[in-house]
Amino acid sequence: MSDFSRRHLLRASAAAGAGAIVVPGLMAAGAPDIAAASTSGLLAASDPTKGSSPAKLTGHIVRPGDASYTDDRIDYDQLFSHYPLVIVFAQKTQDVVNALTWARQHNVALRVRSGRHALEGWSNIDNGIVIDVSQLKSVHIDTDARIAKVGAGLTQLEAVTTLAKQDLAVTTGSEGSVGLVGATVGGGLGPLNRWLGMACDSLIGTEVVVPSGRDCAKVIHADLKDHSDLLWALRGAGNGNFGIVTQLTYKVRPLKRIAYVQATWDGLTDLHGIFDAWQRTVPFADNRLGSEVEIHKSQILLFAWLAEGTAAEARKMLGPILSIGTPDVKVQVGNWGPIFAGAQVPRSQEPANVKFFSQFAKKLFPKKAIDVIGYYMRNAPTEDSNYFVDAFGGAIKKEPRGGTAFVHRDAIFYGEIGAAWGTPSTTPGVCDPLTSTCQAWTAEFSQAMRSFVDGAYVNVPNVGMQEWETAYWGRRHFERLREIKAKYDPYNVFQYEQSIPPASR
Repeated sequence: MSDFSRRHLLRASAAAGAGAIVVPGLMAAGAPDIAAASTSGLLAASDPTKGSSPAKLTGHIVRPGDASYTDDRIDYDQLFSHYPLVIVFAQKTQDVVNALTWARQHNVALRVRSGRHALEGWSNIDNGIVIDVSQLKSVHIDTDARIAKVGAGLTQLEAVTTLAKQDLAVTTGSEGSVGLVGATVGGGLGPLNRWLGMACDSLIGTEVVVPSGRDCAKVIHADLKDHSDLLWALRGAGNGNFGIVTQLTYKVRPLKRIAYVQATWDGLTDLHGIFDAWQRTVPFADNRLGSEVEIHKSQILLFAWLAEGTAAEARKMLGPILSIGTPDVKVQVGNWGPIFAGAQVPRSQEPANVKFFSQFAKKLFPKKAIDVIGYYMRNAPTEDSNYFVDAFGGAIKKEPRGGTAFVHRDAIFYGEIGAAWGTPSTTPGVCDPLTSTCQAWTAEFSQAMRSFVDGAYVNVPNVGMQEWETAYWGRRHFERLREIKAKYDPYNVFQYEQSIPPASR
């Protein structure tokens, strides 16, 4: 089992079902002709009171029938197989403006995509337009001011390694191929969150393309001075709800070295002792210490990171956990960039299909809860399936200036049920025989944990959950988000299965 195994084997697009299969090239009735969509020429939105001039699609345009269409339409989780009308790979912000304007003028449904890890496949769509920002990879770092301004196309791996070359860091998740923008605007948890807070806590500005007037689009900049309400919303609820983020500005933190600890226990015999020691130790430890635990059918894995720490310090802090049983312990100390990069796993070694259920723990798990975890993990459908926890506390408890839409700051830890199965294929969407078994296991496991957990994480959406709005953001935050939605997207251009609806005016 390699480093960060859970982040690489499981963190991806979850699935409620096998996903819709649509005949390739099938177009919706009355769909606009895109054959003539230009890949040159720039048309900005004009006077919103008069409507825009006819827009043309710009950037790198991919249509059904193009040689790259199959590869370009496929997302990480192969349970989903969507057939968009057109995919626009933006090369610059103006391409996003043109694509949004074009979609509005032609009344075409749209989705926004970056790293292709959108859970439940909601960054893709049949017979609509996918606006892909993954090629917006600009980077500007002001080392004196400790400010990083980056394009929305960066992956977490690119962000971590680029910043680490300057001995700087920001919170990200631990799977490198995930898009930085999607992770951040949904909250963003990972190895450094107890030290630096959630990823969204370091977000101090954004460039966003939003709807304007009847059929236009425009670029605005949201920070603590201008459009501060939108910045607040994008700090934890930005996932395709208000506009298209094309650039992010972060306040970054110096980080010269990190002590990285891996511990592996064979079997689940020591589960209760390990889990109980972990939940009573890490969430209340020095803020520099972050940790995650994965429980599999046949082993338990602990990962821990101590910012600016030594191997001896890390072992001492983790002593109550590492003293249980006879774990295989490895410690690595060095620059965060190489450590992070060395932990990545090739896509070919990852499962094709995944299904998640997210939850937060605001109280320590009693023995009964740990017993439930043990029961379901011993009966997990695959070895790649697991129960995962990420320690909270530390800097997460304190909101940054301006506040955030992220509401789960009082959690002791984040918990996640994850099933993973199948082998990547060239024919995504074909039903795997394990699919029904894995989805049933996830549903039953999540139901068994209900009395021990609270809330849910919007970056890991729970399909079918009642009152998902309050589970993600709480009632008061959700009502404020609806007001902000009504201000920036009053016609509900950005919508999907669990999108935020605008408040009634």
